Amino acid sequence: MANISGVRSIQGAVALITGAASGLGRGAAERFIQKGARVVILDLPSSKGEEVAKELGENCRFAPANVTSEDDVRSAIDVARESFGRLDVAVNCAGIGVAIKTYNFNKDRPHPLREFEKVLMVNTLGSFNVIRLTAGVMGKNEPDIDGQRGVIINTASVAAFDGQMGQAAYSASKGAIVGMTLPIARDLSSQGIRINTVAPGLFDTPLLASLPDKVRTFLARSIPFPQRLGSPDEYAHMVQVLVENPMMNGEVVRLDGALRMMP
Repeated sequence: MANISGVRSIQGAVALITGAASGLGRGAAERFIQKGARVVILDLPSSKGEEVAKELGENCRFAPANVTSEDDVRSAIDVARESFGRLDVAVNCAGIGVAIKTYNFNKDRPHPLREFEKVLMVNTLGSFNVIRLTAGVMGKNEPDIDGQRGVIINTASVAAFDGQMGQAAYSASKGAIVGMTLPIARDLSSQGIRINTVAPGLFDTPLLASLPDKVRTFLARSIPFPQRLGSPDEYAHMVQVLVENPMMNGEVVRLDGALRMMP
């Protein structure tokens, strides 16, 4: 990453962004490209990743991959190194969720264990898989004046703290991301690799876009200020700040307009 008078910039950085074919990940990819970074979009082969990469231009590549696969993630890292010569930043945005109660007493049915496992596999294991593999590559970078070699940003959720009914699996997966941020920061400190986590509130993503307008309006009004859904670029702006500020390490930042979800 560029370093001018001690102030870092994402200009010239090479970033791997998961889940970047849509939603928050796409917002991050767009902002990084606009600010002069080079980006590898990691998303499922069935996603619109190739189309998005073409839209973002010559400084963007698509790597079809599943974040839970070691081979897939290694291949995506290879795309970054072969296309742009290095890897400086990793941003974990890939994630899924379900809405299932722990026990459905009306149907006398427990939460399907496979659904719980699937959410943790993608959100928690997938994030850790990307972290552990990208860290190995970043640790070989030449250090800057502070000894920094790379930055990793995770995406949790306010559900890690204020989980709602039916969010046991999702909240558990995001809570695990919050919980592993500090120990990983300590693990990677010897190599000058920072890691932080963003916990977004209600953002205008494809998931919320599928809801009826009345529901979207209700959700927006539940946010103290500003009373609207967040935009993917506002999430991306926070990611940029965390990447560029060298003192931010091992931290979890809520990005939610002071939202506190009530039962």
